[in-house]
Amino acid sequence: MHRKQRTTLSKIAAVVAASCLALLPGTAGASADPSADPSAAAPATTVPETTDPDGSGLFPIELPGEDWPSWQKDPVGSRFNAFEHRITPGNVGRLKLKWAFAYPENAGTPHSQPAVVGDTVYFGAPDGHFYARNARTGAAKWDFDLGTVGPPGQGAVVQDGPAVARGKVYFGDGRGSFYALNQRTGKLVWWKQLDDQVAVGLTSSPIVYGNRVYVGVSSGQNIIGKDFPCCTFRGHVDALDAETGRLVWRYYTVPEPRQNGTWPNGQPRYEPSGAGVWSTPAIDPFTRTLYVGTGQNYTGSGGDYDSVLALDITTGKARWTRKMTDVDTWRLECSIPTPEDRQYCPNLPDGTALDFDLGAAPNIFSAGGRRLIGIGQKSGVFHVLDARTGKIVWQRQLSEPMPGGGLSGIQWGTSFDGGRLYVSTYMGRPGTLFALDPANGHIIWKTPNPEDGCTTGGATQYPAICQLGHGPAVTTTPGLVWLGSMDGKMRAYSARTGKVLWTYDTMTPVDGVNGLPGRGGAVSGAGGAVVSHGMLFVQSGYMFTPYPNPGRGSVLLAFGL
Repeated sequence: MHRKQRTTLSKIAAVVAASCLALLPGTAGASADPSADPSAAAPATTVPETTDPDGSGLFPIELPGEDWPSWQKDPVGSRFNAFEHRITPGNVGRLKLKWAFAYPENAGTPHSQPAVVGDTVYFGAPDGHFYARNARTGAAKWDFDLGTVGPPGQGAVVQDGPAVARGKVYFGDGRGSFYALNQRTGKLVWWKQLDDQVAVGLTSSPIVYGNRVYVGVSSGQNIIGKDFPCCTFRGHVDALDAETGRLVWRYYTVPEPRQNGTWPNGQPRYEPSGAGVWSTPAIDPFTRTLYVGTGQNYTGSGGDYDSVLALDITTGKARWTRKMTDVDTWRLECSIPTPEDRQYCPNLPDGTALDFDLGAAPNIFSAGGRRLIGIGQKSGVFHVLDARTGKIVWQRQLSEPMPGGGLSGIQWGTSFDGGRLYVSTYMGRPGTLFALDPANGHIIWKTPNPEDGCTTGGATQYPAICQLGHGPAVTTTPGLVWLGSMDGKMRAYSARTGKVLWTYDTMTPVDGVNGLPGRGGAVSGAGGAVVSHGMLFVQSGYMFTPYPNPGRGSVLLAFGL
């Protein structure tokens, strides 16, 4: 293999030592406790060679050091930066705000979890732009306007986190458009419309492996309202050529919807539909299998709804699928059970209009001598499956579902640090952070969202709005767990005990390095904290807790020692 090709491929999958080596026989197991000695994290290494998914040969998967180049951090979905040693449990209390980037006042909520590679942070904004900034200072590098490409109209906003690989930055938007930009200049390399259905969108962040980009596609057709001829959207997972955007394969989660009568208002009724792919996939580099979760049906009952998919990354064929809910058909009218709206929610009377998506991203790890898949569900259950067969190994109910939907459960993502799983619940009365034994689901510790979250800081002004819950995904570094809250606080917890070691109120007014005033709100979901090269990056101002913010926009905050 040419040196250039090997160098490019080695930068692909950021497989951290604690996660990747745990997949190999005789390495880290469930009893490991990296938080007990943060300095004892595994050194940089090279995992044994594996087959390149595009068939071009064998290559070593090298660990990327402190970079955080994609939503999951690495192909196996760890959300753990094993190489972050600058911020430790001993000095995390000294973290200070270094700079802020403020969005326009009426731009809305930020969804895009940043990526950090070298000295640059890459992130999408609610104002329809994508930015590259100096990670240390916030100084501008380049700015890409999404409105210059694709169909006109609303939705040209980044809703996922970027993946930086192969000299490019990959991300999607709320129109179902997908982009590849030059990493150095921000110039458009290629653009692709992944679906032309009404209300299509990309919240699934891409994962780059070999010469392909993998991403899930979903839609909001089920929340448009009863005057829409619901529904014709089919969730899908796409594999794209990383250099050209050419579609290599597509896996649909439901069959082609067919008309089956009409709704009470005369609109055509199509079914089955839905099963969108909201979350980011994970890839096992040794078996060349992609794992991802799916959402509920919008109409009818069919296909791979509320399921875990195991797909061959070369062909897109299913190795296995595992349905986690018997029946789950949900649209907006299911959450408004008036006599009229009940007619638009066929499953409401029998209690199967649940909204129990598997919107959280999966983790791949080993425990008890088995390769496993862990994934959370909006039902509040964390599932662990055998990665080879899809059979359930263990399950743990971490919160009880709320009436009319699954907002109490597990929303976006969890983290595995080589010894423990870290899982948080959303509005779990209150939302709670858990440390679990990966072998059996035993709760090692749990820390509820602190009771003073709504009675301290900026949230005190909004007692009727503030809630104690966790919208973001969980992030870990050696000895530390990072998690933001709907109360506007960003917190660092001890990975060993669950004790809160550092808190910052993001509802503090700041002046952005871009000349705009800003202030956070609920710490943003659809992603989580990014910790890389001694810096912490957080988006704040999430839509599900719309704190009034006159004169100031939501913010990206950058912290350092």
